[in-house]
Amino acid sequence: MALQIAVAGKGGTGKTTFASLAVRQLTLNGMKPVLAVDADANANLNEALGIEIEETISDILAGLKNGTEPMPAGMTKDQYVEYKIYRSLAEGEDVDLLSMGGPEGPGCYCYANNILRKCMESLSRNYAAVVADNEAGLEHLSRRTTQDVDFLFVISDASVRGIRSAKRVKHLVDSISLKMKEIFLVVTKVQEGSLEALRGEIEDTGMALIGTIPLDPLIVEYDLHGKPLVDLPDDTPAVKAVQQILSKAGIT
Repeated sequence: MALQIAVAGKGGTGKTTFASLAVRQLTLNGMKPVLAVDADANANLNEALGIEIEETISDILAGLKNGTEPMPAGMTKDQYVEYKIYRSLAEGEDVDLLSMGGPEGPGCYCYANNILRKCMESLSRNYAAVVADNEAGLEHLSRRTTQDVDFLFVISDASVRGIRSAKRVKHLVDSISLKMKEIFLVVTKVQEGSLEALRGEIEDTGMALIGTIPLDPLIVEYDLHGKPLVDLPDDTPAVKAVQQILSKAGIT
């Protein structure tokens, strides 16, 4: 079975940065191919990875709901949705990307979640690792689309609001008994002295702080110009920090 890594936390904390650099490190260490899953409605993992996407799962489901995607004769709805999801995979050299896309609108998510869970179980057999970048609202965690995870990295920026949001993620995981083998806290955008001011809040999360990522001007520059974060130099502080975090977790 593929190694399952999930990334969660509130928006703007650096989840996508961490997820993309984790994918980069896994492939550099020979753990490939990797399936990256962008489960954030505000999808931008493709940009961080430098992979173009043509269709999201939300596009597929919307097409079926609106009748713009007629089902071929001889195929059930489940078979057609699975086929379309497999076709929606954006392929890279060592990384493939599956993008959830925007919200489906009001109504029950059960059908979509069941299909996605089934496809993920099947797809993951073809990969050495799966890295899922989850949305800020935690819907995929609470609806159990993200489960049976080996490592959950909860991301916070160096702020009280971010740390408290990370604590709520941990509380959600505990309250609905999600299967997570290891849960770690990662604090990003750290500047000198900021971590000490947050020690009490960090301890209150109930999670081990496995590492920090410094505020990195080069990431700001890459984001400004739309350059893939996976192309960052090896000696970039953020790249080195993620490498150390994965190594400390026993992943690489």
